[in-house]
Amino acid sequence: MRYLCLIYLDEKRTQSLPEAEVNALNARHLELNEQLLKSGHFIEAEALGPASDTSCVQVRNGKVSLTDGPYMETKEMVAGFYLIEARDLNEAINIAARLPSAPLGSVEVRPCRDLLVDGVPRKASSKQH
Repeated sequence: MRYLCLIYLDEKRTQSLPEAEVNALNARHLELNEQLLKSGHFIEAEALGPASDTSCVQVRNGKVSLTDGPYMETKEMVAGFYLIEARDLNEAINIAARLPSAPLGSVEVRPCRDLLVDGVPRKASSKQH
């Protein structure tokens, strides 16, 4: 089963980290990516740009509206994600706990689901995992 692990961090806190700490954190993420790839758990991972670069799109009654910046006022913003393969939620949680950024913020673990089209489950992505 696929799980999305959303990494939430306080951007002000992470932006104030010394460059050496950021480099070490990033290196630990890359090392974990390799471990997860070898174990068959890795599907995709990305670090995200700052929330200030966010654009929120809404479509209501056919009209598109755009808002700059994060949609919600919150201290922690989504800083990155991992899309993983795990046999169950417990395994996904154990993997999320290994994420190097977990001690700096929080990681939301959410199961992915297939889309139903005419009652038939179909994967949302074009890649077949």
